Amino acid sequence: MSNLYVACELGAEKGRVLLGALQKEGLTVSEAGELAELTTGPGAQEWDVSGIYQQVLRIIHGIVAQEVPIRGISFHSAVTDCLLFERDGSFIPPANRPTEALAAAELNKLLAKVPLSELYDETGVQPIAAGLLCDLAGEPSRRLRKASHALSLADGFNYLFSGLPRFEVSQAHQTQLYNPLNKTWSGVLLEAAGVPSKLLPPVVAAGTQLCQVRAEVAHDSGLEEAHVVATCSHELAAALSALSIADPGNWAFLLPGDSTLLGTRLTEPYINDISREMKYSNLMCYGDCVGFYKPWAGLRLVEECRRAWAQQDRALDNEVLLHLATSASPFEALIDPADPRFLDAADMPQAIQSFCRETGQEIPRKPGPTLRCVLESLALHYRKGLLELEYITSSSLNRLYVLGGKSNLLLNHFLANALQIPVVVVPTEAAAVGNVALQAMALGHITSPEEARELVSHSLRLHTINPHATAWTEAFDRFLGLAPT
Repeated sequence: MSNLYVACELGAEKGRVLLGALQKEGLTVSEAGELAELTTGPGAQEWDVSGIYQQVLRIIHGIVAQEVPIRGISFHSAVTDCLLFERDGSFIPPANRPTEALAAAELNKLLAKVPLSELYDETGVQPIAAGLLCDLAGEPSRRLRKASHALSLADGFNYLFSGLPRFEVSQAHQTQLYNPLNKTWSGVLLEAAGVPSKLLPPVVAAGTQLCQVRAEVAHDSGLEEAHVVATCSHELAAALSALSIADPGNWAFLLPGDSTLLGTRLTEPYINDISREMKYSNLMCYGDCVGFYKPWAGLRLVEECRRAWAQQDRALDNEVLLHLATSASPFEALIDPADPRFLDAADMPQAIQSFCRETGQEIPRKPGPTLRCVLESLALHYRKGLLELEYITSSSLNRLYVLGGKSNLLLNHFLANALQIPVVVVPTEAAAVGNVALQAMALGHITSPEEARELVSHSLRLHTINPHATAWTEAFDRFLGLAPT
């Protein structure tokens, strides 16, 4: 008989409900339904908590109609926004999504009270404006007096289904109010932010069984046999935990995006002057897995080139563009993706041409050579990052996991050759696999690390790209010497 688990993923704009099944044949995860319109108000300024809740229940109704009982449910999200609740569990609307300007203003106020070095020593996280810390600091005092619990978006939904307010450690850590070394909320930062300590519930480890679904919810949704599990409420932590279960070795990970995260898996937080000055953050995950990473230049360079070409009536679909880049000559021109000119360039292809002109290189004038220049440069940029990561952590990283979503096929091949280690492409379901696996382990349906490793490895459906001998080492030497005149 199958054991079924529901993993709910809440994104910044949309989400999805995934169904995990543990059977004799193995662990599978598939999409059961999409969550649309998660926000409401002008400019999508508020989380539509009631609407999300009803959408999740509607999709679960479709699952339980199959007459196979659901054993567990858990939420995860990359979003760290705050939800407030009264003592009786009632949600206190609205759940605002602060603008970047307001959040940045709150962070600046906090840093005026607590130096960056002290904040980092307390948390091991580089200060960012997004998230629960700045949300709470900006809340009117009357709302904080009314509230009994403040929770992250994902932990808040775990609370709505369980009735038990708990902060899972990965989301607690990303509030920038949690000390991972002392394993407590930081009194220094709570006082500086003006946040009453009573608002923050106890912190539990990833993979903690909370309790059965609340009776009234279970009756309405068919979840009578289901337990709510605090898996990894933070999406990246859920994905890294899945990888850590499947592969306890020394590896790096890359999360491509407009700004790309490059990091590795450690067994304990790494917090010192060097990690602070070099802009690294820590992320508590499952068991002894700690994500250690920092942002590097990312695929925004590609997107800005595409936008500029579209404005010039030279728009090309992705397949054609990749074909043109693949056909272009290698290493004709390289750029430093971290050069400040690329941060706010009005015309990215023109900015790239300007950099190449100033460094005495061939100037890419067509989309194919330009895209190849960008992707080769990013691959070399990440080689530099990997060497930095190995130096700081005193480790040798023998493979790179590229997390799904905005992964670029050509860049992945360039990465394998530039880094001269296997690149393993991870599907977008990695966080959901981690969510489901931790539910099954917490509920006793997976009973050993060896069983978990085999099941998760099979469920992730990884694709490995092996490196080939190329001229990338020579290109890297040239990349390091780039300096506009």
